[in-house]
Amino acid sequence: MAAASKGNNPPIFDLKSATLTLVAVVLKTTDLAALKQELAERLDGTPDFFNQDPVVVDLSAVAQDPTPINMTALVALLRSYQMAPVAVKGGSDKQMADALVAGLGEAPEVAAHAPRVETVVQEVVREVVREVPVEVRVEVPGASVPTLVVDKPLRSGQQVYAKGGDLVVLAAVNNGAEIIADGHIHVYAPLRGKAIAGARGDTSARIFTTCLEPELISIAGIYRTVETDLPADVRGKPAQIRLDGEKLVMEPIKLN
Repeated sequence: MAAASKGNNPPIFDLKSATLTLVAVVLKTTDLAALKQELAERLDGTPDFFNQDPVVVDLSAVAQDPTPINMTALVALLRSYQMAPVAVKGGSDKQMADALVAGLGEAPEVAAHAPRVETVVQEVVREVVREVPVEVRVEVPGASVPTLVVDKPLRSGQQVYAKGGDLVVLAAVNNGAEIIADGHIHVYAPLRGKAIAGARGDTSARIFTTCLEPELISIAGIYRTVETDLPADVRGKPAQIRLDGEKLVMEPIKLN
């Protein structure tokens, strides 16, 4: 839809619908002090994990909690971790109203029974045939994100992040090192540091290694630390880690 302009001058801006993929911060408590503590535990070691990325605050898990949420404080807390809160969803009427006052928008819900793309295209074609020819714009997918490959050992304190794609490491990930990927992680050497796959919520992401000895592993926010012993059939051996619901599943890999 083009905005109207005066006279015969062409419009200087358009209003169009947009479909965006955003990270959702799913709140499971109204206790901001507890939230601050867990954010510190999970993100203080990765200060550049978010780079002013827009996020949606999902309140559906706390919508029935009568405890009020200080939305202004929540926004400030998320911004302190380089997130850019832009909207909320799923909250109670009071929570949504407070969020709007704090400057957040209301995220639209995805239609449960949206029409199939093929059907929409067919209807558009029929209308074009009936009416005069019109210009049709085709959205061309952007370039794929290349896989990040690291061929040197990672020492304590080093961090590698494959934003938007997979990460392949061809050398050891030592204790104190951290590897992060929005997609899969492959380590063809001992994995002794921290490995975080599906960093932006991809639950299909997996972690593969030829020697599983990590300090921490995480997929889409579900994590496990070294405090819990690994199963004997994967400890120090080739293995893959995947998600089954909200449970990390570790399975041995047979290389021969």
